[in-house]
Amino acid sequence: MTVIGFWNPIDPDKGEQTLIYLLAFPSKETAKKSWQAFRDDPEWQAVREASEQQGKLVDKVESIYLNPTDYSPLK
Repeated sequence: MTVIGFWNPIDPDKGEQTLIYLLAFPSKETAKKSWQAFRDDPEWQAVREASEQQGKLVDKVESIYLNPTDYSPLK
């Protein structure tokens, strides 16, 4: 996983409830394998469980896979 960046919406109400982040992977298949390995990691599972003892930290996760456009400087 290559971290590109993290953002919060400018709107204060949404900014308190929303985190947007962009990660780069060589392929969608690699992304899926990386996320599965992350979810299966015992250390992550223990940290998540400890952090959620008083309730879930995340209500919803939305994943969108993107391809750069022909005119993108990231291409």
